[in-house]
Amino acid sequence: MDDLIFIGNNPSMFETFKENKMKEFEMTNIGFIAHFVGIEVKQQEDGIFISQSAYATDILKKFGMEKYNPITTPVESELELRKNEDIDVDPTYFKILVGSLRYLTCTRPDILEGVRLINRYMETLD
Repeated sequence: MDDLIFIGNNPSMFETFKENKMKEFEMTNIGFIAHFVGIEVKQQEDGIFISQSAYATDILKKFGMEKYNPITTPVESELELRKNEDIDVDPTYFKILVGSLRYLTCTRPDILEGVRLINRYMETLD
């Protein structure tokens, strides 16, 4: 195992657990977490906050959309997508895009329905 995160709200129990694990396994305590698998973690007095803003920015750059303006994108619940036979698309390109967006839904549940719909549609292209 490369990375392990301990969380807890009882400081003495947390310290005991950490000390026991460090005795049993070769471990390094790096302190409070700042990043984990592309997710940024900010620990403040009023809570722990996670985001993927750097990852989202990277996605926009990768797909040439960094200059676009953000908008809300409500999705109809019973929307059905159909292929436009007049447009030739590279399915691999869109599968990479959809995969990137699927990972982004870890911290952006507001885009989950739209990504789910597109992902389901992409599965029918094969």
